[in-house]
Amino acid sequence: MNKISKKIVKIFKKKIKLNKVYLHEPDLNKSDSVYLKDCINQNAVSAAGKFIQKFENKILNLTKAKCVISTNSGTSALHISCILMNVKENDEVLVPAFTFVATANAIKYCGAIPHFIDIEENHFGVNVNKLDNYLKEISIKKGNFCFNKKTGRKIKAIMPVHVFGHFMKINELIKLAKKYNLSIIEDAAEAIGSYYKNKHAGTFGHIGVLSFNGNKTITCGAGGAILTNNKKVAQKARHLIATAKIAHPYNYIHDEVGFNYRMANLNAALGYSQIKRIKKILKKKRKLFNFYDKIFKGNIYFKLINEPKKSKSNFWLQTILINEKYSKFTKKIIEDLNDKKIYVRPGWELMNNLKHFKNCPKMDLSIAKRICKRIINIPSSSFLERYIK
Repeated sequence: MNKISKKIVKIFKKKIKLNKVYLHEPDLNKSDSVYLKDCINQNAVSAAGKFIQKFENKILNLTKAKCVISTNSGTSALHISCILMNVKENDEVLVPAFTFVATANAIKYCGAIPHFIDIEENHFGVNVNKLDNYLKEISIKKGNFCFNKKTGRKIKAIMPVHVFGHFMKINELIKLAKKYNLSIIEDAAEAIGSYYKNKHAGTFGHIGVLSFNGNKTITCGAGGAILTNNKKVAQKARHLIATAKIAHPYNYIHDEVGFNYRMANLNAALGYSQIKRIKKILKKKRKLFNFYDKIFKGNIYFKLINEPKKSKSNFWLQTILINEKYSKFTKKIIEDLNDKKIYVRPGWELMNNLKHFKNCPKMDLSIAKRICKRIINIPSSSFLERYIK
């Protein structure tokens, strides 16, 4: 075990009263069981039931979006959002190389092509200035569309990601999207409860997506949501996620290819219970960040990632960035901590390195390459604050 690992292990063992410290467990309590039992007692566990509307209304109140459509996962929400933004076969969609694979997969589901772009160092969001210079070089506008001069394909949209719950430079990106006639599909899967200038993540683009997977800030077990201010888009989304079935008391008529992407009432019951106490959960996650900020202050080996200016992060995954001088030790630090039952994980592999994306277009990714191998997500469960000494 190297000296950096020893220092981190010593801090955790001394300051947190747990034998095992997991990365991010759901924050569950008795009220969750009450709502789940209610759902089961009513025999309403599938895609119809009162909790779906209740949960969507809570998301509406939290995000101030005009329309919320719950889905069975964040991935399915991303897929439908691409369809709603008219992403077609052989279109290109700009997407960060550093993201969870679902972001890029959703583009592929449409037969479209991910075009990988670089990130900025501070919060790992899209590097807007670098992207602007790149698009000036490789794109041309024809009519209302932007085309890749090298491939001849339309660049239809951009899919920014708020990584680990921290806002990327969204206002700058909005300006860039207007300049190049790009739709914005805002991947806020990790960012429920995150705000920039008091506006919620997922409400800045043409369409936005949230996730409620088991490891998210609040969970449905599995689930997601589409956010939009366009009622026609919302109506289309509801139609597509319900297998494109035309409403009828008993006949099964489907007027286009649809998908079985609706959220189950059982999942919505858990989500409803969770979102009712989201303010308390966010408060606990901020307390955990402040704890880490205090105990790690002054160390020479890494920095703890804080929220960007003018924003309020949900601190979904607490993250440290190993200083470049010590980057060769990152893998060893991760192994050492996991051996000591402090369960951490590295940053994602860059999407362009995955075999099914190797032939996709990409810009210079020098920052992402330099950054991704130095990222470590550390234990972030909201209830950890109860075990801090």
